[in-house]
Amino acid sequence: MDINGPLVLLPTAIVLVLALWTRRALEPLVFGAFVGTLMIDPGNALSSLSENLLEVMTDEDVAWVIIVCGLMGSIIALLLKSGSSKAFANSLMRYTTNKPRALMGCWFMGIILFVDDYLNSLAVGTSMRKVTDRFKTSREMLAYVIDSTAAPISVLIPISTWAVFFGALIEKNGIAEDGQGIWTYIQAIPYMFYPWIAVILVPLFIYRWIPAFGPMKKAEQRAEETGQCVPPGAEHIDAEIGHLEADSDQTKGTIWTFLLPMASLAFFTWWFDLDFLMGIFVTLAGMIVAFIALKKLSPRQTFDNILEGFKSMIDALAVLVAAFLFNEVNTDLGLADYVINTVQPLINAQMLPFIIFTIMGFVSFATGSNWGVFVIILPIVSVLGQNLGADMILVIGATLSASTFGSHACFYSDATVLTAQASGCTPFQHAFTQLPYAAVAGCIAAVGYLILGYI
Repeated sequence: MDINGPLVLLPTAIVLVLALWTRRALEPLVFGAFVGTLMIDPGNALSSLSENLLEVMTDEDVAWVIIVCGLMGSIIALLLKSGSSKAFANSLMRYTTNKPRALMGCWFMGIILFVDDYLNSLAVGTSMRKVTDRFKTSREMLAYVIDSTAAPISVLIPISTWAVFFGALIEKNGIAEDGQGIWTYIQAIPYMFYPWIAVILVPLFIYRWIPAFGPMKKAEQRAEETGQCVPPGAEHIDAEIGHLEADSDQTKGTIWTFLLPMASLAFFTWWFDLDFLMGIFVTLAGMIVAFIALKKLSPRQTFDNILEGFKSMIDALAVLVAAFLFNEVNTDLGLADYVINTVQPLINAQMLPFIIFTIMGFVSFATGSNWGVFVIILPIVSVLGQNLGADMILVIGATLSASTFGSHACFYSDATVLTAQASGCTPFQHAFTQLPYAAVAGCIAAVGYLILGYI
């Protein structure tokens, strides 16, 4: 079937409506993918969906995500079972005397673990939730603080996985000469308004210089008034990880058995040219040897918990695979091309940064894809910018800001799903409470691009 016009937006609209109704992510994504496949090939919808799923599952990038997230679950399980996470939390509690300090600790840790947004989300969320629980902090607020220093920080610091990926794409599309992609990326950092604003807003909300509002206000009131930090419906996430924690009489872990694996993850990710998977392999191997040799865990406990930790990520991985499947269907429908072609006649050089940020931000939010959308859109953006004589550094900043917004705001993006899992709430609960805050940052960024485009 030849799909044209606004009809290509139907699957995305269905997913968003179902997600708001069910307050879940997995089922709406699968149903939205099925509707999109039905639109493309009505007579063979199920077989086409099956083929798309097979393509997704055999895609190198998807396999990378599954392995990385599963093995990070294994690392987390070893830290929990050995008592290392508990020792780290107990050490922090000596210096964390109130709620703002606990949340600022999360903020600083997120900045320190800048090499990869997955590392940030999973490590900080798992290690800090007991600390913030002590001060009656909702898991939604914890997830917001962590997510705001995941993708935004990884974008702003040019020795991260984001910088390497986007720098290569900038060269590939002729915006920079060979070998100059990272330098062009660095020049665009001051113009990446959304990540800058998202990071800066966090302390303002932590210290209530900007008061909580919207769903986040209700979540914080629930935690402060009733002590129920875990939102209703997310208890299973804590239960899945709870059985991995050390017994109360186990005090084998120390702060060093937590800090050294975290340092190893960051160092070896950097050492292997920002390959997070290699960082995980080396760190996990080192933990196996060290924990058994130091008798923190028996060999049986060690390998049992590696498997249990991998299994604890299954819920999050199911949502991620469904999101990749949905993105594949949207690509076949031509969603991104339709949106860009619709607004192209309205674009001039002054409006280009503003249009790119708003439109690409919507596409990234709708599809749950940030890197994938960037690959599709950048060639179009490159041609448009050069034909209109626009400032390409500003345009790149707007494009990367839009990708960051999509990663930050979408309820089924990889960053949202992993942050929610690590923080102990569902992806929808995290995204629903965070969205008004992300929208504030997005509106400020959009105004900034509108003003700068005419200067």
